[in-house]
Amino acid sequence: MSLELVRFLYDIKKSLPQDEVFYHQVLQDIEDDGIASQVYFLLKQQGRLEQTPAFFQFHLQEEYNKGLYQNLFIKNQTDQLLRLFEERKIDVIALKGVYFAEKYFGHIGARATSDIDLLVRIQDLTIAIESVKSLGFTVEEEFIPGHFHCSFSKKLPGSPTPLVVELHWDLVKRSTSRFNINDLWKQSVPVSQSGYIKELSPLHTFYMICLHGWRHNLDSMKYFMDIIQVIDKERKEIDFDHFIQLAESHQTLKRNIRTLSIVYQQFPHLDEIKMFPFKVNHTLRGSQTLKGFRQYWDFLDYQFFSYDTVKHTLIEIGNWLWPSKYEVSSQIDEQSQGKKMYLLLYKKRLTSLLKAVLPH
Repeated sequence: MSLELVRFLYDIKKSLPQDEVFYHQVLQDIEDDGIASQVYFLLKQQGRLEQTPAFFQFHLQEEYNKGLYQNLFIKNQTDQLLRLFEERKIDVIALKGVYFAEKYFGHIGARATSDIDLLVRIQDLTIAIESVKSLGFTVEEEFIPGHFHCSFSKKLPGSPTPLVVELHWDLVKRSTSRFNINDLWKQSVPVSQSGYIKELSPLHTFYMICLHGWRHNLDSMKYFMDIIQVIDKERKEIDFDHFIQLAESHQTLKRNIRTLSIVYQQFPHLDEIKMFPFKVNHTLRGSQTLKGFRQYWDFLDYQFFSYDTVKHTLIEIGNWLWPSKYEVSSQIDEQSQGKKMYLLLYKKRLTSLLKAVLPH
């Protein structure tokens, strides 16, 4: 349902639905996808907010205001971190977050943010961690083996949810790619007069946001909207030939083509903005046209065949068959230890497969 609404947002030639039932139904999807701020701001920017029912406007504005206040606080915290990194001569790039909202959605409140993601050089990780901790982010979360970031948080007065800072030194797993983060650092651009605070080039911002969408298998409209906004804002700066060359050199080509093919398939108007000439046929996971085993197969296709080499595919199959304890605990609902964790995981997977294959 949110997919249909977002299509209306990006095709202003179409009149918005007049059926109030549609707006009642879509509110839950908007909440699940975390896109209330985006929908509110785009409708307001287009002068079409008043064409929606009053209850819908009220709900969106309420969620937008919450997101705005949260983003203002997170911007304050991000600025403190960046100033400290500048003082300590640590190269740093803010990923996504409040600056992404300002640049690509047009306002700090136009895309709600819940944490702070910073890219640092691997050789600066120790001093970066010390710097983050010095500003009160002292709760260190368990490190995930094979991943490319570490997380620190601090409790906020009056809030049950802590604020998290993630320090990244890569954007994808090295074990299933030939990713070279130095390619991105070399073309990063200093922010204002800063010597150490930088931002990704437009092409690399697009590359990063596509990889981010792939990592989540585009399971929320927010990933579609991020990609669409960057295409719209950076249409002149994005060279798809260079994009493909970069993905080939990093062995991330299949995952990027898969991601953009799905986005362009669901939002055909993008070809009028910036034609993507490398599309292949993919069906959106969770689509109404995908049922039963086909839906399960689509997930397996994403999970194992998004890789450029047989070696990387085999590594990912091995990781899936015998994941780390952290990954197992995140996939099962029950608290357990040892071999029982894996038995519960395999049982859950087998149940899902049987539901997909057997007739209802």
